[in-house]
Order: sequence, then C-alpha cells, then structure tokens
Amino acid sequence: MAHSGVSDEVVAPNNLDVHGETEPHEECGVFGVYAPGEDTAKLAYYGLYALQHRGQEAAGIGVGDGQQILVFKDLGLVSQVFDEPVLSSLHGHVAIGHTRYSTAGGVRWEHAQPMFRTARSGGDVALGHNGNLINQGELREEAAAYGLIDPATDPTDSDVMCALLAYYHDEDTSLVEAADHLLPRLRGAFCLTFTDGEKLYAARDSHGVRPLCLGRLERGWVVASETCALDIVGATFVREVEPGELLIIDDDGVQSHRFARSQHRGCVFEYVYLARPDSTIRGRAVNATRVEIGRRLAEEAPADGDLVIPVPSSGTPAAVGYAQGSNIPFGEGLTKNAYVGRTFIQPSQTIRQLGIRLKLNPLREVITGKRLVVVDDSIVRGNTQRALVKMLRDAGAAEVHVRIASPPVKWPCFYGIDFASVDELVANEVDPGDVVEGVRVSIGADSLAYVSVEGMVAASRQQRSELCCACFDGHYPLGLPDLDRHAVEVRGLQESMASGGL
Repeated sequence: MAHSGVSDEVVAPNNLDVHGETEPHEECGVFGVYAPGEDTAKLAYYGLYALQHRGQEAAGIGVGDGQQILVFKDLGLVSQVFDEPVLSSLHGHVAIGHTRYSTAGGVRWEHAQPMFRTARSGGDVALGHNGNLINQGELREEAAAYGLIDPATDPTDSDVMCALLAYYHDEDTSLVEAADHLLPRLRGAFCLTFTDGEKLYAARDSHGVRPLCLGRLERGWVVASETCALDIVGATFVREVEPGELLIIDDDGVQSHRFARSQHRGCVFEYVYLARPDSTIRGRAVNATRVEIGRRLAEEAPADGDLVIPVPSSGTPAAVGYAQGSNIPFGEGLTKNAYVGRTFIQPSQTIRQLGIRLKLNPLREVITGKRLVVVDDSIVRGNTQRALVKMLRDAGAAEVHVRIASPPVKWPCFYGIDFASVDELVANEVDPGDVVEGVRVSIGADSLAYVSVEGMVAASRQQRSELCCACFDGHYPLGLPDLDRHAVEVRGLQESMASGGL
C-alpha cells in the first residue's frame, strides 16, 4: 500500500450472518493507546480482543504517526479482520480501536469503525464510539446543511459526530476547541476515543452510562471500555474517565478537561450481563456483583432442588451465588460450544430447528432424575429459555426451576444495548397482572422467579439514583431519542401508565 500523506480506508467486506440472535448485545467496545516506541497497532489488537464480547459484527483500528492516519476495518471478529501482515503495515505512536455490534445502521462495512474524516484544517480525524445518541436528528440536519453527509444514506450517529468534529476543526480552531463545541451538545450515551494522528483523546458523556477507564503503560497510556482490556495489554489501572470529562494524552502526559457537569447514571445491565466478569466498574468487581445477585436471588426466591446449574457462561457467577445462598450443590449441567458465535454460514433448516443445541448441550449423567435450579442472567424474548427447559426435560430432568439474575425486561434500551422492541419482550406478551406466572407458562418451567430491582442494585453497591435501570423500570434518565420509531411506542405506554390506563 502506498501512502502520500493522505489517509486511507482499506475495504474488504464480508457477508456476515447475524440472524437468529436472541440475547441482548452491547453496541461497541472502544480502545485507545498513546505509546511512542511501542507497537500500538498490536496493543490495539489485543485490547480489542479483550473487548470482543462487546461487539462481534465488525472491528477496526486507526493508527497515526503525526503525518497521517491509516484506518483498517472490516466486518467480522477481531481475529478475522486482522492478521500479522495487516498489523505490521500499521505504524504510529497513537492508535484507536473499535469492535461493533449495531443498535442502529445495520451490518454494513461503511458503518464499521473507527470513522474517518479530513478536517478543514487539512489534518485527519478518526473516531470510535460506544453508546447511542438521542438527538442525532438535529445533528444530522446540521451535518447535512454543511454538506458533510447525505441523509438518504442513513449515516450513524458515530459518523455524524466524526463529520462535525472534523468540520469544526479548522486552522483557527484546535481539535480540543472543536470537541469543546461539539461534546456539550451531544445528548445520550457516548464513550469516545478519537485522534488527529498526533494526540489521543477520550471523552465520556455527562451521565457515565457506559464504562471508560484510563491505564498506564511503562511508556504510554491506554483508555478502554473495560479494565479487562488494560490487563491484557499490561497496563496498570489509574482511574475511570469521569462523566463529562475529556482527556488529552500526548508527550506531556494526561490533561483533563471538563466539558459538562456530571450526574452519574451508569448502566446497571453492565453489572448483570454486558461487562466481562474480570472487569471492575466504579470500584466494584463485576464477578463479585453477579455472585452477590445470585445470593440475594436465593434469599428472595428459594427453590426445592437437588442441583443448581448455570446457563453458561454468563449465568455462572449468579448460579455460584445462588448455590452458596441456598446450600444446594452447584454443578455443570450444560456444556457450551466455545466456538459458536457470529457465523458466516447460514444453517440449514434441519440444523436451524436444533436451535440452542448449536451452543448448549445437556450433560445427561449429571441432570437425569434431578430437580434442577437453572440460573440465567436475563430473559428477553424467552426463546432461549423455552428451548432450554424442553431440552433439559428431554434429557431426563425431574423438575426445572428457573431463576433469573435480573428483573423482568419490559422496556427497550436507547442508550447502546440492542434489546428487542416493546412488543417482542416476553414480559410484555403475558398478563401484566402476573408477569412472572405468564412467563413461566410461556417457557414451560415448573417455577420461575426474578431478582428484585432492589436486590440487583444493592449487589452493585451503587445507589439507585446513580444507575440507569430503564430497561427494567421504564424511567429514561437521559430522555428518549428523536429518531426512533420504538420511542414513539414507549412514549405512548408512559402516557398511558401516567393516566392510569395500564
């Protein structure tokens, strides 16, 4: 590849199949590294590898050497997008990385990140975003008025942000000044890493909905969505990026710039499901939180069982806690195929009918004749649990008692999680007078119970006022988006509830 000071985007799209997924998914993971003298592309690669759980549809890395930014991105897993020759071609002292799962924009190469734009100053800007904006309509209008985007192409909020940031950055306006103009106007959830090829920048929305942390390398600095990514690249955790804070990282170290007053509203679902168990959020280990949720679930919803088994692997910590709290033995009753995730191959009709067996298969000698207490992290559409209960009964389970380590999911997320729409959530398909019994019948379990909101929040050791629990309680602390058809449905439900119609 030849370069003449002009940044390139390398294209190699794949036909990625993402059909059939029923679990909730985080939108993205972001990573950034400033480390002169280090192989920043490989550091970014391993950082993204640690954040793969936050997005499996696309991955990308942008590297700057002070003269230009080279962005390489594609659809697929991190290990599918990058190989040794690609990484060896990416040279520079600063890099940002991104792994994506779409909540908007679909699965298209042009929506993979980092985004790239040429600034009016003549320089370059690359940006990675985790979250979801709720005022992208007005931002799109502004970007379209400047001729930066074509609204007919359905640009993502990430692309619009990058376009506006580059537009504001002219010869008289530094990138920090451009960010200071843009960031306070962004409404919704966002964690950003961006670069001009010289410095590394990181910003977090004023509510801190999504996690973002800062780490120290021997010869540089790292920012990442989760602390597990710091561990993988050998960085020492320094602190979390504060809500409403912009970091500027260069040879002089880390400068902090406050662009908005903060009011913490971290996503409680990060503790329940999204974050890796070996990460830490606001000083609280995610794994410890999930084990504690399981203990509280055992106190709130005891079951007569012979064996507690998890739905691997996200249900394992809560199952351990449930076993501890109930004094019922813990066992592995299901085996998981570690290699089933995003697939490029469309399954045949025969294989598709097997459904959950692509991922999970029962250990018959463990569960036959047993009264099972099955612990999972959440129920969204109910398809997985329905198939799982049937599979366990077919394998010889005497009884199947399902316990869920989060409250019923009744509301969609507009801040960066790909939940189903309101009418697709199984908790909304049953009698609202007895949701638990309705879902129990729907999935075919002998009994069903969820942990309470209060128990879940207490396990996180945060205050309810410091957390966003919108998917459970319908209270959206950042407001609803201006360009989402599901938001219209939610507003109608909220108005009906306020008037006593529901």
